[in-house]
Amino acid sequence: MNLHEYQSKTIFRDFGISVPKGVIAYNVKEAIDAASAIGGNVWVVKAQVHAGGRGKAGGVKLAHSIDEVAEYTSTLIGKKLITHQTGTDGLPINSVYIEEGSEIQRELYLSLLVDRSREKVVVMCSECGGMDIEKVASETPEKIFTAEVDQKNGMKDSDIKNLAINLSLDSSQFDDFSDILKKLINLFQQSDASLIEINPLIVAKNGNILALDAKINIEDNALFRQPSLSDLRDDSQEDEQERLATTHDLNYVSLDGNIACMVNGAGLAMATMDLIKLHGGEPANFLDVGGGATAERVTEAFKIILANENVEAILVNIFGGIVRCDLIAEGIIMAVKEVGVEVPVVVRLEGTNVQKGKQLLKDSDLKITAAESLTDAAKKIISLAKGRPK
Repeated sequence: MNLHEYQSKTIFRDFGISVPKGVIAYNVKEAIDAASAIGGNVWVVKAQVHAGGRGKAGGVKLAHSIDEVAEYTSTLIGKKLITHQTGTDGLPINSVYIEEGSEIQRELYLSLLVDRSREKVVVMCSECGGMDIEKVASETPEKIFTAEVDQKNGMKDSDIKNLAINLSLDSSQFDDFSDILKKLINLFQQSDASLIEINPLIVAKNGNILALDAKINIEDNALFRQPSLSDLRDDSQEDEQERLATTHDLNYVSLDGNIACMVNGAGLAMATMDLIKLHGGEPANFLDVGGGATAERVTEAFKIILANENVEAILVNIFGGIVRCDLIAEGIIMAVKEVGVEVPVVVRLEGTNVQKGKQLLKDSDLKITAAESLTDAAKKIISLAKGRPK
């Protein structure tokens, strides 16, 4: 679950992490009031969307007067922002964050994330703040520095000092940097975060270090432990089908292809998508209906899949271990009839009562194509999708 910048900065303040003054606004009047309350003569108007690249897309404006604050707010709120992370549809701007201007001396990058290959929380930092860190990693990886966090003891002072040296911070700034990093580690652990990112972490002209931006992602599977954070969820920033899927205990991620996948088990779902790609197709989604798939869950899965107008064919790949294949077949038949599926459907079943399940599909008189293997299923669904009129 992602948080907005203003939400992340509120949490930063609660943990004693320095951020510029800022106030959230949902309309022009609130933006004017916010700028007036903050004071000064320079403000930053920031569109609040769950995406990076806001500045390049016109979602961050520097205002030198209250009139400009009002003008920029009116041009942003109610519109959609399209960045390299949102796709062509963009994300709705429902609010802007009015922040005091900062005199910047240097821009740095700092983040904490879960490195699954190391099975550790890792600190990542760079002198290349304000840039796309992915670009820095691919073009100048030597400019990125990392250090592991011990889950029990945090980070050694010597490791933090080495990071500060790599960031070319003055010795007088080491204590401030250490304080911020230790508080971020505490926040990361207490909030069940999967990512905390500050880009940029700035060194102001007065030498102070503060978070000019803030991004926090919370691990979805830990939200039951974080009710106060769960309340911060903004459904308007999420894919509608992905949101609906969570309400039915389905694991769904939208993709850009035309072949929908319905599979039980995350590993099998990944393998299914890999084979579709291997044989020249493009998956339209990742969808794991879970080991305990029921007829009702399969029906909801079909509805979510077909809400994607790009879908031209559906591949159902089920291994009947926990749930018998004949029960899955009955669920597929019920779902196809109820939803009124008009695109080609290929079903590959394997496991307990597989022959009974295949016979049920055959006797259904529905336009369902059976497959003998996963490779056979991938080839058939690709052929059917290509043969479907646009």
